[in-house]
Amino acid sequence: MNTSARKPDTCQLVQAGSQFEGKQGLTYAVGISAESVGAKHMHLQLATIPPGARAKAHLHAEHETAIYQLSGVSGCWYGERMEHHVVVRAGDFFYIPAGVPHIPYNTSASEACVAVIARTDPNEQESVTMRPDLDALPDWSSVMPTSL
Repeated sequence: MNTSARKPDTCQLVQAGSQFEGKQGLTYAVGISAESVGAKHMHLQLATIPPGARAKAHLHAEHETAIYQLSGVSGCWYGERMEHHVVVRAGDFFYIPAGVPHIPYNTSASEACVAVIARTDPNEQESVTMRPDLDALPDWSSVMPTSL
């Protein structure tokens, strides 16, 4: 679809798109995007982290991310050397500034985590920069329910 020809000139009701696996290794279902409604400055989607799973280290160079955790408990390592850590529970909001490397993961061995993610990039996968050099930095043995 040619997204440059699509203009958000009226309100639109959108159903979540088909789930897909992103570069980061998580499952996404896009709602609002450049492709779905012609959005120019935002993207809204559902993200699912299966039990015991984690994303690959990545960042969004020019775009902020806002997360609202719907269900489950997730953790996130973040920072230039994955030196910071946070636990995000259902009902929590979490903000990731542009350019901050991060690795979200699911702390449960049995329950999926589901979150609503909003980003200032209307094209979900366009601004993802993978950081494989950071994947092995966190001490996963202290936080994961199963081995990676």
